[in-house]
Amino acid sequence: MRPIRTFAILPTMFTLGNLVCGFFAIVIASRVRTPDSPEGFKETLLLDPSHCMWSAWLIFLSMVFDALDGYIARLSKSTSEFGAELDSLCDMVAFGVAPAFLLVKMCPQFSFFHKEAVWVIAASFAACAALRLARFNVETSDEDDHMSFRGLPSPAAAASVAGFAIMFYTLRKEDSPLMFARQIDIGLQFVLPFFALLAAMLMVSRIPYPHVVNQVFRGQRPLRHLVGIIFSVVAIMVFRDYAVSIVCVMFVLYSPLRYAWEKVVQRKYQEERIF
Repeated sequence: MRPIRTFAILPTMFTLGNLVCGFFAIVIASRVRTPDSPEGFKETLLLDPSHCMWSAWLIFLSMVFDALDGYIARLSKSTSEFGAELDSLCDMVAFGVAPAFLLVKMCPQFSFFHKEAVWVIAASFAACAALRLARFNVETSDEDDHMSFRGLPSPAAAASVAGFAIMFYTLRKEDSPLMFARQIDIGLQFVLPFFALLAAMLMVSRIPYPHVVNQVFRGQRPLRHLVGIIFSVVAIMVFRDYAVSIVCVMFVLYSPLRYAWEKVVQRKYQEERIF
């Protein structure tokens, strides 16, 4: 065994920042009380309506640290096996355990009626995140162009779950501007666990997903590309209460739908042309 004598300080600090954000996301989400009865659902949420939201934002902050640590390591030419392994361990907390725990806490109605099911789904999400991260470490090499992934990236899966906490915060406010906010809230609580299970399966799938940061910001692009980015950012800022979760869900579902279209519909079309 070869001992590690030195390691890069700045990238390591950013990687640990990822871990700390994930840890405190779990701490804040743990403050959400589980209702003792279906009637206590609304009262429980009104006592701590923002805990799930702040937990979600911490998960998104973890994504920022996760993106910056690799960039800084490459910029300073200090990439190492130690940094890669530490990054995966921190990602497991921030993008595996934290969103799984948050899932249970932000779906109190589903958790009350299906206690065992919600914990099984949350554990499955964390397990698939671990498998995804381990596979990524084994299969990724320095020669990869990092323009796409095999399977849903764990940060994107975590964001797709955490994004709902931001939407729930808006729906659960007493002065929510949305009509039928309570009914939408309860409906989403029963949909979200199954969506999280789908995201878990997509993490360990082989369906290709684009590397958004590299494909959007790397290289030179035409002016319309920049204009599109600006308008997208403005739209997300204006409708941030709903846009974050919608964008994340669209990213999760777009690739498998496109993959199914290419494999089934286009193949059938090509076979018909042959005959």
